Amino acid sequence: MALKASPDDQAHLLELQAIDTRLRQLDHRATSLPELAVLAGLASDAEALRIELAEATGGLEDARLELGRVEADVAVVDARIARDSQRLQSSTSVKDVAGLESELSGLAKRKDDLEEIELGVMEKVEALEGAVAGLQARRAELEAKTAEVAAERDSALESITSERTHAAANRSTIASKLPADLLALYERQRERYGFGASLLQGGVSTASGVKLNESDMAAVRAAAPDDVILCPDSNAILVRTAESGL
Repeated sequence: MALKASPDDQAHLLELQAIDTRLRQLDHRATSLPELAVLAGLASDAEALRIELAEATGGLEDARLELGRVEADVAVVDARIARDSQRLQSSTSVKDVAGLESELSGLAKRKDDLEEIELGVMEKVEALEGAVAGLQARRAELEAKTAEVAAERDSALESITSERTHAAANRSTIASKLPADLLALYERQRERYGFGASLLQGGVSTASGVKLNESDMAAVRAAAPDDVILCPDSNAILVRTAESGL
């Protein structure tokens, strides 16, 4: 048996469809906010910066370890110089004095070499400390920018959520007043085809944007006002009003 519903109930389907269209638009807007693309780019930048900072920090730690080793070597040489200098002062053996002086000369050369190496490593450490500090500053700026854009995203989503909640409440109110079988058909067609109801306006189905041919228009004209009919193009419930051009 063909489904029947009053013209007023069928007209309410257009309100329901308008709300569902708006809900779909809001959902699309929520997933395509420009802030989301910006945040994705910032996240990519943050990951690249994290890797760069990790490498620079690792290089700095290695340089500091190297500096520590050189400083330890200098300290050993200084200790040996102090020891040999003390022995030299107290030695009375010509042979021992000659040996100590030779060793002190070698130690002095060794210390000069180590201090030159130490200076180079210190310069390396200083340069790496500057690089790490620069990267940390960039990270702070990036984090601040990310927080700013995230706040803008959250504000936009809050607005969308508020509008969606209001629209969903209106939808529930309208749906509760419709006959169950009419609502079920609407929901089924909307789920299958994207539109549950379509206004016939001047012979054109608004859901498909297609003008009905003469045979289809004849069938629509022959239908009783409370007959529920489907659009031949969109498969949505075809709602007839004074604008339909029948």
